[in-house]
Amino acid sequence: MSGNEEKYIKEAFETNWIAPTGPNIDAFEKEIAEYVGVQEAVAVSSGTAAIHLALSLLNVKKGDTIFCSSLTFVATANPILYLNAEPIFIDSEPETWNMSPIALEEAFKDAASVGKLPKAVIIVNLYGQPAKMDELITICNQYEVPIIEDAAESLGATYKGKASGTLGDLGIYSFNGNKIITTSGGGMIVSNNNSAMKRSRFLATQARDTASHYQHSELGYNYRMSNILAGIGRSQLEVLEDRVKARRAIYDLYYQELAYLPGITFMPELENTRSNRWLTALTINENEIKISIPKILDFLERENIEARHVWKPLHLQPLFQTYNYYPHNKKTDVSEHLFQTGICLPSGSNMTRDDQMRVIHSLKKALV
Repeated sequence: MSGNEEKYIKEAFETNWIAPTGPNIDAFEKEIAEYVGVQEAVAVSSGTAAIHLALSLLNVKKGDTIFCSSLTFVATANPILYLNAEPIFIDSEPETWNMSPIALEEAFKDAASVGKLPKAVIIVNLYGQPAKMDELITICNQYEVPIIEDAAESLGATYKGKASGTLGDLGIYSFNGNKIITTSGGGMIVSNNNSAMKRSRFLATQARDTASHYQHSELGYNYRMSNILAGIGRSQLEVLEDRVKARRAIYDLYYQELAYLPGITFMPELENTRSNRWLTALTINENEIKISIPKILDFLERENIEARHVWKPLHLQPLFQTYNYYPHNKKTDVSEHLFQTGICLPSGSNMTRDDQMRVIHSLKKALV
């Protein structure tokens, strides 16, 4: 916590704005919109809810297809299934670990050949690193298919001077407890499309019609953020830049202490982008290190240090095993390779240097 949250929470209690409406929500939405440079933002109960709303805004329905990054958390793709649509998974590329333009182009060619283009493309900015948006946007524009930019992990990151989450038609952020700033649970959908944002508010508040009584003509959702949690978000947003600096400093120390070791390769940062380094991730070449990833993780766990595999690609998940997948190229499956060789290290903003050096010394011990 930043230390200033109680001020906004106290205001909510003193003014009795407890329900999912109130001054904190209005202010938080405005402050996020101003920070990232868009016209409007709508605060919701989770990043997953924001993706669900974004798909609903694009009128996704049963039988539609959605192209989606494979190397991501399951929450990116679950809303596709909520709407009875079909995900088609796209591999990563090695320079950002995000969606491969080569694989995306191949998927579009196949879709066009059968006359069934996707309703949307969901591009994830993994671990706070923006994807190759210029290339991906060019492809999507060629086929006139909208982009949902899943910036759940990348608030505070930038791509060529623009805020992550603002380069697609719709962007989403997450304020889950593990994100760079948190509202305990929450999310945000952002866009320069005012009519889309107006409709997202309508859908997120049970799709209540304009009437003197409760009237509903279409399906809606109970997705609005509470005024109390929005107050926490306002305080957190005040320290976002400090958090980004802290996470980047944590990455820098890991890199300084570990990058020289044989077989260690850190997640890259694409030129003209700024990753928020939400998590520090690296790959380990077991042929050079001579110890398996599971054994490294087990060793760290015995030292009371939590490290994890990178996300298991969605096309490898049992839930999605029947859906199509496009690899980076015929010889290279980037996301599967990253899953097999990658780990995420402790990266919390409040880590002390001593904490981090203990992780570094333990990892070195595991590798020798």
